[in-house]
Amino acid sequence: MGKSYSNWKEYSFKDFCDITSSKRIFYREYVKSGIPFYRSKEIIAKSNGKELNDCLYISKDRFEEIKNKYGIPINGDILITAVGTYGIPYLINEDGDFYFKDGNLIWLKNIKDVADSNFLFYWFKSEEAKNKVEGIIIGSVQKALTIDAMKNIKINLPPLAEQKRIASILSALDDKIELNNKTNKILEEMAQTIFKEWFINFNFPNEDGKPYKKSGGEMIDSELGKIPKGWKVDIISNFFNVTIGKTPPRKEIECFSKNCKNTKWVSISDMGNSGLFIVDTSEYLTSEAIKKYNVNIVPQNTVILSFKLTIGRVSITSEDMTTNEAIAHFNSDNNFINEYLYFYLKNFNYRVLGNTSSIAEAINSKIIKSIKIIIPKENTLNKFHNAVFDMFNLIKNNQIENEKLSNIRDSLLPKLMTPKGRRADGEIRV
Repeated sequence: MGKSYSNWKEYSFKDFCDITSSKRIFYREYVKSGIPFYRSKEIIAKSNGKELNDCLYISKDRFEEIKNKYGIPINGDILITAVGTYGIPYLINEDGDFYFKDGNLIWLKNIKDVADSNFLFYWFKSEEAKNKVEGIIIGSVQKALTIDAMKNIKINLPPLAEQKRIASILSALDDKIELNNKTNKILEEMAQTIFKEWFINFNFPNEDGKPYKKSGGEMIDSELGKIPKGWKVDIISNFFNVTIGKTPPRKEIECFSKNCKNTKWVSISDMGNSGLFIVDTSEYLTSEAIKKYNVNIVPQNTVILSFKLTIGRVSITSEDMTTNEAIAHFNSDNNFINEYLYFYLKNFNYRVLGNTSSIAEAINSKIIKSIKIIIPKENTLNKFHNAVFDMFNLIKNNQIENEKLSNIRDSLLPKLMTPKGRRADGEIRV
């Protein structure tokens, strides 16, 4: 007799775990350094494998007091975002000491043997979970997921051994994605170190292979300070063809698509969620919309820069794309200059472009085109390109692989996480 999936059983979350939140931490208890204190946005960032910026902290003494009296999240516990972007799971796994904000996050702890934490983590990423969470949120302005509602969410669970097997399949994909991300981070840091040594400290290799400035290389005055002899300063539009993206009218919804056969359309949020290269986008433009509204096609390997609302996000296109009007594109006939331009814009101080209190609203395309840039000698740019090209290429390949792995994982979720994803004999419909 074939396998049956009738051994999947329905539970409420309150049947197999404790559902609670943290003890309240008041504003006056924040300190400049100490134990990290996470809100929804930090947990979302961690869930997406992003680095944290501008964390809040509480004192070590306060943390120890809470830990001893009430306990803290431990490996295998799950935090769920409860306000704003709700329903995002984060599985605690060797995170070190931290605490979190009550009301922002729901804490699943003391998970009984009927459920596997890793399986639950992936279940929260499934469409079934998202639909169930969507059906129980409260509030019209600030929507929220409550503890009481969380307790009564229904979930079908297979036997524990099968849960672990399912989770292991999905986690293997995530582990490879995480490894690629760590590799890319190291590679970009290595390339950034070379850039700073060559183009900020001016210790690029001279004709004898020695560090230019340290070896007494001649420096000359420029409007951006001392630069090596033979280098120059110019406005960026005199060296690059600078174009700006465009957004078709939103009311013409037929212009926008999520069909991968159409052209990827980059937004600032896409740049914030990507790595060095833009590999995927949340929206696409149809070929008809691109032609009708004369939207610029941004060639593959073009450096792009966000300059409205959020200034200074820099990426490189992995294929021909389009962008919205908040993003500038920098094209040059010299393919070896892209790596230099990427780091130059990443390290640029955008405050020099304006003196208003709201610099984000003051920047426009004219100002972007007038950015002053230091132009090194061509042979130095060629050497830098040769030094970092393989790093950039590996980063790009890793990002493309991660996109494929993510798509595989996401396609497996509905097949693995519910009985409906099985055939009558219990095997997975893959």
